[in-house]
Amino acid sequence: MRIPRIYAGQVLQAESSFDLEPGPSQHLARALRMQEAGQLILFDGRGGEYPATITSVGKKCVSVLTGQRHDIEVESPLAIHLGISISRGERMDWVIQKATELGVTHVSPLLTERTEVKLKADRAEKKRQHWQQIAISACEQCGRNRLPVINPLTLLPKWLNDSQAELKLVLHHRAENLSAQSTPPRSIDLLIGPEGGLSPDEIHLAEQRAFHALRLGDRVLRTETAPLAALSILQARWGDMAP
Repeated sequence: MRIPRIYAGQVLQAESSFDLEPGPSQHLARALRMQEAGQLILFDGRGGEYPATITSVGKKCVSVLTGQRHDIEVESPLAIHLGISISRGERMDWVIQKATELGVTHVSPLLTERTEVKLKADRAEKKRQHWQQIAISACEQCGRNRLPVINPLTLLPKWLNDSQAELKLVLHHRAENLSAQSTPPRSIDLLIGPEGGLSPDEIHLAEQRAFHALRLGDRVLRTETAPLAALSILQARWGDMAP
């Protein structure tokens, strides 16, 4: 049986006894039905992981004892910040989950001219927390020990102005294919628009901010497909998915 990997919200230390937070505790006790002496792997999102043993299972919390820290990292050498227009339904959930598995380090949900989803401030923060939890669950599944950061909802012009990556790319189906880089970039900001695409003014603004327009073949990809295809290509070319 595979040993469960659990994200702990507190800073972990070796040979430490403590109670897990309510969410992980309920998952272990109710969903996985784990008992005293059960084995876990804990990580706190800051790198590395800790083997742990369950010392007690209560109605509201699970207590654990950590072992020695293991310096295990599966991060890509390529830091990718994904800026993507928010989409309806479960599409954004899907993007967050799969982008985490593909090694993205930051995700910024964006408001663009053609964004169809409208969120007030309190609702936007609840969504951000929901997406962060999806990223946590994806890390637990895929073996990552560092959490990608899900940023607050941001207006596209501000995100473009704040961009500082070595290579900046904006997906656009009328652009050129990805060209060779003389020096492999260490960081990439990747911009993907909504279902209707970015407006000509937004493409122009991105290009003014040193973003290179990029297309992925001749087919027009949906907003939930495009980031996964792009992330896979970028990781294969400059990250940790090279054949």
